[in-house]
Amino acid sequence: MTRTALITGGTRGIGLGIARALAREGWTLALGGVRPDADVAPVLDELRAHGVAIHYVRGDLARPGDRARIVEDVQARLGAAVNALVNNAGRAPRVRADLLDATEASFEELLRTNLQGPYFLTQAIARAQVEQRRVDPSFAASIVFITSVSAETVSTDRGEYCVSKAGLSMAARLFAVRLAADGIPVFEVRPGIIATHMTEGVRDVYQRRIADGLVPEKRWGEPEDVGKAVAALLRGDVPYATGSVINVDGGLSIPRL
Repeated sequence: MTRTALITGGTRGIGLGIARALAREGWTLALGGVRPDADVAPVLDELRAHGVAIHYVRGDLARPGDRARIVEDVQARLGAAVNALVNNAGRAPRVRADLLDATEASFEELLRTNLQGPYFLTQAIARAQVEQRRVDPSFAASIVFITSVSAETVSTDRGEYCVSKAGLSMAARLFAVRLAADGIPVFEVRPGIIATHMTEGVRDVYQRRIADGLVPEKRWGEPEDVGKAVAALLRGDVPYATGSVINVDGGLSIPRL
């Protein structure tokens, strides 16, 4: 049976690492993003080389109209309900600003993109999954939220990002409890310092901090590290564990003296 998944922000960075892991396992994928179709074409071709169907659904999760269109597009391409939703899309502040100087505009932009968007996208996808499971109890469904170590770890020069990820962490717990009786597990995956386009601008800073011991494993995380963790969750390799938080951070979140 074909397994289907929607991965938001699935054409680069962590989302692409997840898409690669699932494509290797034969998943049919819808990848969300905001870039023009021509810009993502090489990535789609790369993933299709695994012999799977790959679709690109363009839209801004921060916009209710775009979210509705994404859901309609995915349902038209993949069926009434997808087996898996991976809430990965998000953004960093356009400018890192001290907590006392940060703007309301930046706060609102990050909360709409990183929290409100995935919250209500999950609502729509979960409704379809619940209905599908009532019609066909053998239909396997699951949801993964990609948050960040910043859900708990403080960075005072990007407070709005931390708040958005902390809120997303709670969203994962809320949906885990609400959907448990429907047989739909919900997981939270918290990446640490991952080598992506989002961290390119602060690469030297993080490189020094990793060398100084911030990360016990003493290396950058790779998108594929997160991809493998998500693939295991969606395969059902971690049963009876809805609501669990999976840290993919090389030990960064371990309290140390």
